[in-house]
Amino acid sequence: MSNQINTLETYFFRSIPAKYRTGYRKYYMMQNLKAVHIAAIIFFALNVILRLFYTFLSEGLTHAQNFPEFNITNWIFIGITPFFILIANHQINLFKRTKKPSKGVSLLVLLFTIYLITGGLASSIISTHDPRNSLILYLVAIFMVSMVFLFEYEDTLMLTIITEIIFTAALFYCNIDGTEILYNQLISAFLLAGFFFMSRYAYSFRAMHYLQLNEIKEKNAEIEKASAFKNEVLGMVAHDLRNPIGAIESITLIMELDEMDEDTADNVYMIKASCVKAMSIINDLLEVARNDNSNIIETQRLELNQLLKNVIEMWKFRENVKNEIILTSNQPEIFAAINVEKFQRVIDNLISNAIKFSKETDKVEVNVTQNKDGIHIEVKDYGLGIPKEMLPHIFERFSKAGRQGIRGEQSTGLGLSIVRQIVEKHHGQIEVQSEEKQGSSFKIRLPQAV
Repeated sequence: MSNQINTLETYFFRSIPAKYRTGYRKYYMMQNLKAVHIAAIIFFALNVILRLFYTFLSEGLTHAQNFPEFNITNWIFIGITPFFILIANHQINLFKRTKKPSKGVSLLVLLFTIYLITGGLASSIISTHDPRNSLILYLVAIFMVSMVFLFEYEDTLMLTIITEIIFTAALFYCNIDGTEILYNQLISAFLLAGFFFMSRYAYSFRAMHYLQLNEIKEKNAEIEKASAFKNEVLGMVAHDLRNPIGAIESITLIMELDEMDEDTADNVYMIKASCVKAMSIINDLLEVARNDNSNIIETQRLELNQLLKNVIEMWKFRENVKNEIILTSNQPEIFAAINVEKFQRVIDNLISNAIKFSKETDKVEVNVTQNKDGIHIEVKDYGLGIPKEMLPHIFERFSKAGRQGIRGEQSTGLGLSIVRQIVEKHHGQIEVQSEEKQGSSFKIRLPQAV
């Protein structure tokens, strides 16, 4: 099918592959119904306007050539067209309820197109009693039908044959000689051949569009399936690795209780540090897998200032943290719909990053503001900043922006990716502004709680 995406495959004498035919028919049938409804309304309105002209300008029009025939056909159009409007409207509503076309839709569309073409032909014949001299309305009718309505190959062929039969009957009605009949038949054959190929080209063009959409849906489904499988495997592997790494870490803790020489103590410390780092990576991988597998997270309406204050207090109790962390807010109470556990992780990661790339004497600011645009949370530091070339990759998984902190802290390359995942699942946005040696500012925007 990929070739169909690049070039237009024409279906002049066949339908699209059977695999897609039912879906495509459902796809274009609704468009056909709407076209019948709109075209019938326009056709009815035009005939009502003509009737008003006949009524108010009757003296001048009654002496026009073939006025009685025009008058009769106008009344016929005014009488019949409303039925198409009502039936098409009913079928559209039925289609919307059942999500599929009823058996009468194809017949309705076919009858309406025959009605339009016959109307155009009748108007052309009435004007001169010789179709060859005035085929404008007939030409307009078949051109509109070919470009607006879609038919399967068999229906297009049947409509072409029926139109030719009607045209032939009209010629005999006009009572013209054999030579004129031949000339008119040649003109009709030329016009109907054009109608057939224009109709099939319109069918092919929209079929290509449908197949493109269908292929995109199939590819998206494959990607989602592969992503779900990847996340499942990732979660299983990460989960299974926790136990042996946890066991190794427990052994190092037991070994630290005994007296060891300096070399052994260094080795035990390195093993323990590696276990801590590995567990951090595993936890991040599990978090990524959980976030990918769940499109919706459970939230509750909470006061944001208190939540941020609790997170900051926990950081202040850490012995290895010397930085001053300041919380400011423009409102005494700000409510947001959040998942406490996940949003705490967002703020934890941002504060951790700020401290990781700041000197102990540098302060970290957490600013909260609420305005008509929503809730804005800014975590700002005055540390190393982020190089310009790293900024586009800062929220990518295992990104090039992952780097050691100023005290040698390691990075898994997943922290900020997880932050963005969680913020977006809260229907929010996150952006970063940074200059080297000036610091960084991470800004989160959340919708206000209802």
